[in-house]
Amino acid sequence: MKIDFVSDVACPWCAIGLHSLERALEHLGPDFPVELHFQPFELNPGMAPEGQDLVDYLSKKYGLTAQQVEQNQEAIRQRGEAVGFTFRMDRRTRSYNTFDAHRLLHWAGLQGRQRELKHALFSAYFTEGDNPGARDVLLRCAGAVGLDESQAGEVLDGGRYTDEVRERERFYQDAGIHAVPAVIIDDRHLISGGQPPEVFERALRQLAAGS
Repeated sequence: MKIDFVSDVACPWCAIGLHSLERALEHLGPDFPVELHFQPFELNPGMAPEGQDLVDYLSKKYGLTAQQVEQNQEAIRQRGEAVGFTFRMDRRTRSYNTFDAHRLLHWAGLQGRQRELKHALFSAYFTEGDNPGARDVLLRCAGAVGLDESQAGEVLDGGRYTDEVRERERFYQDAGIHAVPAVIIDDRHLISGGQPPEVFERALRQLAAGS
């Protein structure tokens, strides 16, 4: 079974969704083999490199009060905790541009380390409060998952995989993906949102039985 996980490293529900999906796959066991691929999506493609205050950004984008933003962040923290992911909302204070992160993830996929780098970037942003688009953070995450930092630097500095990432982003937008996470099974079936593990497990079992 092929699974394309369309997401952004600045999307909290994507972090929740990935951990939920992985729990579901653990329950399904080794006799349920899958190929998991990560596809790019930018929540804030026009975001400046220095980012924007998170509360200000969320308030303007969704029409929320500061109190509503705080309530939503607490709900996200609790959902993350339920699937084993730690959100530190006191450290995550800004929203950032993530295009370079997607370029590095594309390269990591060619090296067989895409999933590990995805996890490292989620933790860097949501747990540590770091900028997932900053060169030093990207290099640190690459090195932490066994990727060559000098090669990662060449990817970032040379603009490599820009066209490939843009093409993938357009492909999924043209396919009607306008919110993430979007979990696409065998190029045909869509599971939307950061669902609980049991929802993913049930859906995957049903799809496998019907294929």
